[in-house]
Amino acid sequence: MDRIIGIDFGRKRTGLAVSDPLGIFASAMDTVDSTKIIDYIKNYAQKETISRFVVGWPTNMDGRPSEAAADVEVFVKALAKAFPGIPIDMEDERFTSVLAHRAMIDGGMKARDRRDKASVDRISAAIILQSWLDRTSGRGTAFAGDPMLVPDSLSSKVSRQKKRR
Repeated sequence: MDRIIGIDFGRKRTGLAVSDPLGIFASAMDTVDSTKIIDYIKNYAQKETISRFVVGWPTNMDGRPSEAAADVEVFVKALAKAFPGIPIDMEDERFTSVLAHRAMIDGGMKARDRRDKASVDRISAAIILQSWLDRTSGRGTAFAGDPMLVPDSLSSKVSRQKKRR
């Protein structure tokens, strides 16, 4: 069964989430050292079929890319190179950390455990993926073909991919 992987990329740690086989709900999966994320996903892909990646796109309150967007762009290029046949969609990740903390509080997690940044990253990845699933009903949009939905800084990559097809 196909899985969609949600990714909250960070310089140090990357949170991962996975969809159910029907693409209805997201579950937090793991937090991985960012230098090992591609290898981790390759290992996961040996056990499960990945149909799409949804990567959190860091934006400021005014909608412009934040400073972290440059790191995400580098990661997305590496991900596209490692998994050339799998579409990559970008999802606005504003407020995901706040929502992750709220989910931990609502879930009864103790304050000491809520300080674990790895937990926040995993839950943020699940929120990013669930947001995308809810918005698209699991069908996909951006990187798979509509450059209007891709951040401007990545749109030239989409255009190059379209020409090769």
